[in-house]
Amino acid sequence: MAKTPVLTPQAEDFPRWYQDLINKAELADNGPVRGTMVIRPYGYGLWERMQQEMDARIKDAGAQNAYFPLFIPQSYLTREAEHVEGFAPELAVVTHGGGKELEEPVVVRPTSETIINDYFSKWVQSYRDLPLLINQWANVVRWEMRPRVFLRTTEFLWQEGHTAHATYEDARDYAAYIHREVYADFMVNVLGIDVVLGRKTPRERFAGAINTLTLEGMMGDGKALQMGTSHELGTNFAKAFQTRYLTADGRQELVWQTSWGTSTRMVGGLIMSHGDDNGLRVPPRLAAVQVVVMAIKGEESVARVRELGDTLRAAGLRVHVDDRVDTPFGRRAVDWELKGVPVRIEIGPRDLEAGTAMLVRRIPGGKEAVPADALTALLPKVLDDDQALLLEQSRHRRESRTADVATVAEAAEAAVAGGWARIPWAVLGEEGEAKLAEQAVSVRCLVAEDGSVPEADDAPGTVALVARAY
Repeated sequence: MAKTPVLTPQAEDFPRWYQDLINKAELADNGPVRGTMVIRPYGYGLWERMQQEMDARIKDAGAQNAYFPLFIPQSYLTREAEHVEGFAPELAVVTHGGGKELEEPVVVRPTSETIINDYFSKWVQSYRDLPLLINQWANVVRWEMRPRVFLRTTEFLWQEGHTAHATYEDARDYAAYIHREVYADFMVNVLGIDVVLGRKTPRERFAGAINTLTLEGMMGDGKALQMGTSHELGTNFAKAFQTRYLTADGRQELVWQTSWGTSTRMVGGLIMSHGDDNGLRVPPRLAAVQVVVMAIKGEESVARVRELGDTLRAAGLRVHVDDRVDTPFGRRAVDWELKGVPVRIEIGPRDLEAGTAMLVRRIPGGKEAVPADALTALLPKVLDDDQALLLEQSRHRRESRTADVATVAEAAEAAVAGGWARIPWAVLGEEGEAKLAEQAVSVRCLVAEDGSVPEADDAPGTVALVARAY
């Protein structure tokens, strides 16, 4: 009789597989209010590692962390018409507090452009105050009609950067720097996801921005996931909040601004990019636990794995020792497989006698007996190879499932079939984009023929990347 799989196979039902994995790998639960989520310790550990890696890159870009209130006066959002119009359907509004009706309703933060701009207008006086580079790690609320854990939730965690600059060029270049050197570097080199960098169309642009730069990743089912965005805001918010500075020659000028953000959606992207029918596969550079050292049975095995765990930690590896010999070994092995820890080192009585350990690799699969004393030297290369393999697999999936097409109908067909399409923007245009939207297909971004980000929507040779999306 065939063994019942722990997870629904991806090929059978990808959304069910995704939900099964979140539950079985103990990543998150649904919260008590529709659309909210409880992130469990292992899932939060993934987010913490993402925070650490991202925060270091953000600080290298010159930004400093700050914190702004969760509650925003409703009047703030009405100052920038396009912005409030874009967020109006998603707002959560508080009308009562302390048992009384509030004089002015307050909005639960959907994003912080308005409240931060109110303070920027106080903090920026002259050109000496610029550039002003601020980031915050926070939660936001956007009322979600079709929630899915990590991907679309009413409340989620994120970072949002907000900056003010003296010139358009400085703001443009900083938004591009965040897009490329912070976000893309992290997603490619740590998450192991082969994202496409591009420019959003006016239809898909952030509300209130003059340009939105995006990073799009192909998931295991061929759909696209927007992994992060960096926006040029122009002077739209500066005009609304009168954020001006005194130039070196005594003139009053509006500041030029950017905003940019990534969120816990990246955890969903990690799952759907790298997960397989046996569970999650965590990139070694991201993993909070790179190596789990497991005792199979016996007190001698327990002593040995504890000793080996200390040795590997001293070598700079992130290690967890699983010495729970009172829990069946098979059950523990399946649990670590589901959680996607890159490497398992298994030691039992026979291994002790032979001076070996069983090396089990989650990412390529397979196991082999190796000398236990060789692990300290061997594991760094194993982890580097497995990190590279995940990126290679992600790139191969995207390239093999992206078709160059010549018509709107061909673009829709490729997307509906579970892939991406590339079509000249001059052929598609806004009219074709609207036709695709009727079939739940969208233009994820505009790219240049050589894969770079075009400087304008109508730049010669611009190609539209078309897909179904989460």
